[in-house]
Amino acid sequence: MSISRHLPAAPTSSRELETAEPVAAHWHDENQVVYASRGVLAVHTETSRWITPAHRALWVPAGTVHAHRAYGVTRIHLVGLARAFNPLGLVEPTALAVSPLLRELLVAYTVLGDDRDSPAGRRMRAVLLDQLAAAEERPVRVPEARDPRLAAVCRLLEADPSDSRGLDALGREAGASGRTLTRLFRQDTGMTFPQWRTQLRLYHALRLLAEGTPVTTVARECGFATASAFIDVFRRSLGHTPGYYLRDGL
Repeated sequence: MSISRHLPAAPTSSRELETAEPVAAHWHDENQVVYASRGVLAVHTETSRWITPAHRALWVPAGTVHAHRAYGVTRIHLVGLARAFNPLGLVEPTALAVSPLLRELLVAYTVLGDDRDSPAGRRMRAVLLDQLAAAEERPVRVPEARDPRLAAVCRLLEADPSDSRGLDALGREAGASGRTLTRLFRQDTGMTFPQWRTQLRLYHALRLLAEGTPVTTVARECGFATASAFIDVFRRSLGHTPGYYLRDGL
């Protein structure tokens, strides 16, 4: 990750990012909620990547160095929160499910400007905080590998998410046995290899959907045997079908 900036206050604001527009690595003294009401936003830290479609928000704890990148024209909403407010006890970035009510609150509150200090603005903030405190964790997260052999395997799959080879075959290119790589996946990422590969494929799928790629093409490019298999994994992981995201979520 490139050199980061220290921004003491986590701003509460709303802005639009163009396709592929980056936000350089930075950190805040406050907690922050990052939400994209349109498009898809990828958030990178030194240890993981998260992707936040329209029904996920990302909790970024105070002091966490992070960078953003938009996929598709993206409207982002940022809410800064005091360190003392951490009702879920989260110590690392975490994707949270966004209910219809929480979505409307995030959108409305971040465009209030000076009216956030009005009685109506303070009431809206109170309801927003209540909704955040009740939000469920729903990650699409791709942890980074630390071991160089595992990192080499991850780069192969990053370059081609449709690569369906197992760890033994991938390991021959990385100089490690399948058994060693199996252990390293659990040790470095906290996931099994199939779990990590599914998260990687969903990460890429959301990026492609944000760019308007048809579902059948996304399924093929992300390594799913059929479009129906992709739809099933997507629905079980994210709660909605890819078609729903293309139509309403993005």
